[in-house]
Amino acid sequence: MDTLIRGGTLIDAELTVRSDLLIRDGVIAAVGVDLEAPSGAQVIDAGGQYVMPGGIDPHTHMELPFMGTVASDDFFTGTAAGLAGGTTSIIDFVIPNPQQPLLAAFREWRGWAEKAAGDYGFHVAVTWWDESVHREMGELAHAHGVSSFKHFMASKNAIMCDDEVLVNSFTRCLELGALPTVHAEKW
Repeated sequence: MDTLIRGGTLIDAELTVRSDLLIRDGVIAAVGVDLEAPSGAQVIDAGGQYVMPGGIDPHTHMELPFMGTVASDDFFTGTAAGLAGGTTSIIDFVIPNPQQPLLAAFREWRGWAEKAAGDYGFHVAVTWWDESVHREMGELAHAHGVSSFKHFMASKNAIMCDDEVLVNSFTRCLELGALPTVHAEKW
């Protein structure tokens, strides 16, 4: 079904303009003043309202098990709360246990995320290193769309990376065109 949002103030990174917005199959099909509503389209009067893209929260921890606790929000409650405030997408952190294969942790988080009310993606933490981590980073990037890998300089004897892990993982990120991120705090 087509949706025509009529008369709102459209806001994005480049402009603010009073206009209509036609959505077809979940994609913006037209922007303009006094657009004609296609037959059978849902028409929403947005006069006096702002119409803008949904927010993206790039740092969430849904259902995160950590140091004997679990985050209070699961993927449903966290994303539902986000939607209520205009956040339509999150990027959550997959944090493998030491020596846990990255793909196993990724699949575990994907299972939890099946109940999400909004869109989601993942950063995957690198918590240890060997040839399997090198290989799995490639599979995560190429087959599963993971474009960033997290590295902790905190949580010694748990998920903290040593210098060797950082150098190996950063080198792999460079090969993959992925973004390495760092929690840069030692404790």
